[in-house]
Amino acid sequence: MCIRDSGYTVMPDHVHLLLTPHKMRLDQAVHLIKTGFSYRLDGELAEIWEPGFKGYSIANLHDLNFVREYLYQLPVRAHLTPSAELYPYSSAYRSVPVAS
Repeated sequence: MCIRDSGYTVMPDHVHLLLTPHKMRLDQAVHLIKTGFSYRLDGELAEIWEPGFKGYSIANLHDLNFVREYLYQLPVRAHLTPSAELYPYSSAYRSVPVAS
């Protein structure tokens, strides 16, 4: 997965992922993420995650950038942060250059 193909935003009660698995199907990638996260919390899969997920295909780079920006703006629209770059539970936060 390339950085430009990915993104995430963790909201208080759900998570949004933008990813492009190259060596496995999307459902396999989501299962791997869910089980890995559950393992780190020493929890059961059913206690942490709801079954299933919603997956959408993205047709081109323009749409990818649109979806990524939408994903980054979710915490702003939910009044969790004044700007996407300040929300620490998003890959938008990590893309902010560190001042030297």
